[in-house]
Amino acid sequence: MSRISEVSAVAAQQGRKLLIPYLVAGDPDLPTTLKLLHKLVADGADMIELGVPFSDPSSDGPVIQRGVERAIAGGTNLAKVLDLVAEFRRQNDSTPIVLMGYLNPVEIMGYEAFAARASEVGVDGVLIVDMPPSESSGLRDLLKGKHIDTIFLVAPTTTDSRCVQIVANCSGYLYYVSLKGVTGAALLDTESVRLSIEKLRTMTDLPIVIGFGIKDAASARTMGALSEGVIIGSALVERIEKLPSGDSASAQQLADVTEVIKTAREALDSL
Repeated sequence: MSRISEVSAVAAQQGRKLLIPYLVAGDPDLPTTLKLLHKLVADGADMIELGVPFSDPSSDGPVIQRGVERAIAGGTNLAKVLDLVAEFRRQNDSTPIVLMGYLNPVEIMGYEAFAARASEVGVDGVLIVDMPPSESSGLRDLLKGKHIDTIFLVAPTTTDSRCVQIVANCSGYLYYVSLKGVTGAALLDTESVRLSIEKLRTMTDLPIVIGFGIKDAASARTMGALSEGVIIGSALVERIEKLPSGDSASAQQLADVTEVIKTAREALDSL
C-alpha cells in the first residue's frame, strides 16, 4: 500500500476530510518552498501537491503561471524539485508528496531515470496533466513498480466512457476538476459537482478529491461535504506571490501565507 493509500485509509476511518495544498516548487525560491512544506503540514495538510515548473503551463491560470515564471527564473527544474523532496524527507517521512506538472520535463529526464529518482527521494504520487491515460502505461508501469501512484484528472466535460478509462488507470486518489477552465477560476456549481461525484462513485472506490476554485474555508467546507477532500492551489500561490525571495521570509510572513490552509482545515474538521 502506498503512503497516499495509507493516509487516505486512516482519514476515512477517522471521518477526516483530506486537505491537499498545491504550491509551485521554487516559488519564490527552493529554501522558502521547503519551509512552506513543513508549515503546511503543521497547519493541517494531509498531503501536498508540489508543482514542477514548466515553461508552458497550459492548464494553469495566471496566478500559478506567475508562480511558475518566478520558479523558472530562479533556476528550478525537475532535478532540483526531486532534490527538494529528498530534503523534505529528512524531517518528514509520513506526509505524501505528489508531483504535479507536465510530461515534457519527465520525457527529457527519461522515464526510468525519473521513476528511480522519484522513488529514491520519497515521491508518493505523480500527476501529469497532459499525459492521456491511454498513453500512460510506459511511465505508469515504472511508477507502479516503485509503489508510486499515478493520479489523473476528471473534468466536468469528461465523457462517461473516458471516465471509465481514467479510473481504470488511476491510483492513489482521483482529482475532480470542479470547474470548466483553468486553475483559479471563480464560480462553483455545487449541484453539478454533487451529481458528477455521485456518478464517479459508481465507477471507482478511490478517494475523490476536488480542486479548482476552492479558495477559502467556506468553499473548502462546501466541496469537502461532497467528497473525500479538497485541493487548494491558486489561493495559496497568490499569497506566496507576496513573499520576498532569497530565503528571507519571516516566520510571521510564512504563517500569513498558510493561514488559508489552517482555516480550511478547521472548516473541514467541522463537517
